[in-house]
Amino acid sequence: MSKLPVIKNTIAVASGKGGVGKSTTAVNLALALLKSGARVGLLDADIYGPSQPLMLGVTHVRPALTEDKKMRPVPAHGLQTMSIGYLVDERSPMVWRGPMATGALLQLFHDTLWDHLDYLIIDLPPGTGDIQLTLAQKIPLSGAVIVTTPQELALLDARRAYEMFRKVNVPVLGMIENMSLHRCSQCLHTEAIFGEGGGQRMADQYDIPLLGALPLDSQIRAETDKGLPTVVAEPTSQITARYVEIAEAMVQSLLAQTKANAQQFPKIVIQND
Repeated sequence: MSKLPVIKNTIAVASGKGGVGKSTTAVNLALALLKSGARVGLLDADIYGPSQPLMLGVTHVRPALTEDKKMRPVPAHGLQTMSIGYLVDERSPMVWRGPMATGALLQLFHDTLWDHLDYLIIDLPPGTGDIQLTLAQKIPLSGAVIVTTPQELALLDARRAYEMFRKVNVPVLGMIENMSLHRCSQCLHTEAIFGEGGGQRMADQYDIPLLGALPLDSQIRAETDKGLPTVVAEPTSQITARYVEIAEAMVQSLLAQTKANAQQFPKIVIQND
């Protein structure tokens, strides 16, 4: 596993299944970190279904190449970004076997000229199959965040994602519960459509933080469809404030994990006798 010296921290955003809002969460977390003053990159690791180019509003952009065939990251809303979606036609299916997809992703990671990042957010593909396991083993991850809904079915797969990271010794920095509550735009009544407290129960089960909860809000979907994620489209909104709080909690969990790892090594004290 080779680490890129220009990237200080590499954080995977994962989910055990699709449809829980992982990619939307990943892009808004990256933008929330950027809002705090950090230098941030976003790698779209979903080779079969890249969605970040659409969410970032850069669907018809190709990365510039250097003379030695390295790719320059595509700038989007202040982020340094890379995706297989920049390199293929958006209507072309990626009919690749696992090793080909894994190889393509590793090439995106290593052959992109990232420019001194504090954080690289990696939007992993959903699931816990061979591709996800290989990526977790071959890309040096500082930690991972698991996105789920409160629904028991989603939690079942989220637990598999946790166990996958545990097996490859990648620290899980916490859970994010998405689609926690839905607020009716007409009557303002709130309802827990996918159940209540699921993210907290899983966080308690594995003794990891619940970094925060996000609502089921049609505006979040509409904004990302337009290439303007919520943190950019509504920088002063309550939802943006939640993304910022979750990003801060994620960073604090990463710092705590780094400190805990440092304490595992003995201190060397030199004394003059």
